[in-house]
Amino acid sequence: MQLLHEPSPAMIKEQKVYQEMGVSDKEFQMVEDILGRLPNYTELGLFSVMWSEHCSYKNSKVLLSKFPTTGEKVLQGPGEGAGIIDIGDEQAVVFKIESHNHPSAIEPYEGAATGVGGIIRDIFSMGARPVALLNSLRFGELKNPRVKYIFEGVVSGIAGYGNCIGIPTVGGEIQFDPCYEGNPLVNAMCVGLINHKDIQKGQAKGVGNPVLYVGASTGRDGIHGATFASEELSAESEAKRPAVQVGDPFMEKLLVEACLEATKHPKLVGIQDMGAAGLASSSAEMASKAGSGIEMNLDNVPQREKAMTAYEMMLSESQERMLLVVEDGSEQEFITLFEKWGLMANVVGRVTDDHRLRLLHNGNVVADVPVDALAEEAPVYHQPSKEPSYYQEFQKQKDYRPNVTDYSETLMNLLQQPTIASKEWVYNQYDYMVRTSTVVAPGSDAAVVRIRDTDKALAMTTDCNSRYLYLDPYVGGKLAVAEAARNLVCSGAEPLGVTDCLNYGSPEKPEIFWQLERSTDGLSEACKDLETPVIGGNVSLYNETAKGAIYPTPVIGMVGLITSLDHITRQAFQKAGDRVYALGEAKPEFSGSELQKFTEGKIFGPAPSIDLQLEKNRQDQVLGAIRAGTVQSAHDLSEGGFLPALAECVFGTDFGAEVTLAGKDVLAELFSESPSRYILTVSEENAEKFEKLIPEAKEIGVVTNEKQILVKNQQGETLVNESVQKLEDAWRGAISCLVKSKA
Repeated sequence: MQLLHEPSPAMIKEQKVYQEMGVSDKEFQMVEDILGRLPNYTELGLFSVMWSEHCSYKNSKVLLSKFPTTGEKVLQGPGEGAGIIDIGDEQAVVFKIESHNHPSAIEPYEGAATGVGGIIRDIFSMGARPVALLNSLRFGELKNPRVKYIFEGVVSGIAGYGNCIGIPTVGGEIQFDPCYEGNPLVNAMCVGLINHKDIQKGQAKGVGNPVLYVGASTGRDGIHGATFASEELSAESEAKRPAVQVGDPFMEKLLVEACLEATKHPKLVGIQDMGAAGLASSSAEMASKAGSGIEMNLDNVPQREKAMTAYEMMLSESQERMLLVVEDGSEQEFITLFEKWGLMANVVGRVTDDHRLRLLHNGNVVADVPVDALAEEAPVYHQPSKEPSYYQEFQKQKDYRPNVTDYSETLMNLLQQPTIASKEWVYNQYDYMVRTSTVVAPGSDAAVVRIRDTDKALAMTTDCNSRYLYLDPYVGGKLAVAEAARNLVCSGAEPLGVTDCLNYGSPEKPEIFWQLERSTDGLSEACKDLETPVIGGNVSLYNETAKGAIYPTPVIGMVGLITSLDHITRQAFQKAGDRVYALGEAKPEFSGSELQKFTEGKIFGPAPSIDLQLEKNRQDQVLGAIRAGTVQSAHDLSEGGFLPALAECVFGTDFGAEVTLAGKDVLAELFSESPSRYILTVSEENAEKFEKLIPEAKEIGVVTNEKQILVKNQQGETLVNESVQKLEDAWRGAISCLVKSKA
């Protein structure tokens, strides 16, 4: 029976109802051709979410094929819930990053919290135990009251979910820029561990096998969340609060344990999270991957609201739900298993051999569509591309050189910029020590988590300097991958692979698609040269408001392997008397730098250059020196350049430093953000061995017992002589001071 509030197929076409769901005239015609008839409201809903950018990558798929996705250690590349890389001893690391940008802009707490919940489910759906969470966040300037509200809500949401579920939030990054004012970025990453024999896939194989719905009941929250995430934010977005899901971390904790027990059951065939597009995506994707079909009776779907329609049940993005396929006859074993954990498990369907998704409700067939049409045959667009005029202008500009007269004052100012300042106001809200495996907590170059019962550890990081990507997407893409790898190397890890979250404006604007095109060129080139295959990720487009698009922000999540716990290295100086070395050349490159942003209030000019072969060689040298036991501490140079990095090395310690700059260009030596550079400390007894391993490293000074930073030029003239305590107080207090201030 046609429900009164649902338009008939004829009305859908005549009144172009499909446009409200983000389906174009051309796409609607494709749906009609596929079905050989007009779709009903439920079928149209299925196509609209499955063909949204968020689910189908229809505007980005042509570019994603550039990425290197294979390697001798890659066990699972893109296409499943998460990627998997071998770490030896029949163990593997599983990791993935995803965005929850649009929901967080509207409802910061729940948007961020459910972003965390969703990425955790991607990991344990592979059969892996989640061991760590990270995030990458972008906001406007903290002087804006609305930005402050979003910032506090997002951090609270991440803490609320992660802390309750008992998975440590060990690392991340945060940047602040006006371009994110109306469109924050909330990218959540999860890392898990698995034994090879326990790896699962999301597939619906075996005709007649039952399909089980597991977890929370279905409500009306999150309906059309995937479509909502595939359009620009506007004044009307606030009215779409129902598209933001509500999470329950305590139920998810039970779901983690129950599903991990289920993944070890010999009669489990496939398992998948009900993420974006909910029951629609999980059922269609599982059937399509297995070359099968699914018939579901929606009367058996647990519902927490009355009179839900088929359309609402299929498109709901209620949280903490999984779809399982098990061997015929084993249903009760799984139902009993989940009941033991206090969770519902209902048989809602069967696997078929007709390659169709058929839905029954109240005794009627309410949808009957080919699964491949939903999951694999979404239209693919190669949008027009145009080089922006701003980029052409930047390329013609002469090298920018700031006017700095007081180096100490400049250092103090840079340390208080929110992008450089201590993020402890944020990470002190996170439980980063739960599970007791965190070895290097937030605040160093990368987080490090011990692999229990082994001598190994995992290092992990998220990185992206979007300012460089705005100046030059191609070069900026390379810089983002290189910085992530440097952070892992500084922790004593060999980079293994990448999961990326590509955050951009509307691909339908030629200048934005050009940014996407050029940056993916740079990203893929760097991933190849640095031997870090892309094993999965997420694309988030339409990140813009009436004021314009965000900077291109392809966040790099990277994981590395530390082969011995003895190799774990931190950025903090370790001992007075250790020699301080600088590795890498500081060039007079200030465009896009923190110093340019501070002095000019904007960024412009050509991005700093990078030589990927030199970058790889340096990383290999530094990792080799760490593994040889010659390095006491290691820190890569990024935002702010050498002088803020030197200060970071003594913060939280009882030490200071006396150094003499390695080059003649004082401004470049102190504040240039040229890549492929490190500050390393080496004990007196290891200095000779270290210098043989890295002959290019220049000894520039010594770690002292005095809590003072003393920097001289090559003529012996003092440039900076500052109290570490004074600098550290300013650095630590900057963000909390901005949050507490009345705008």
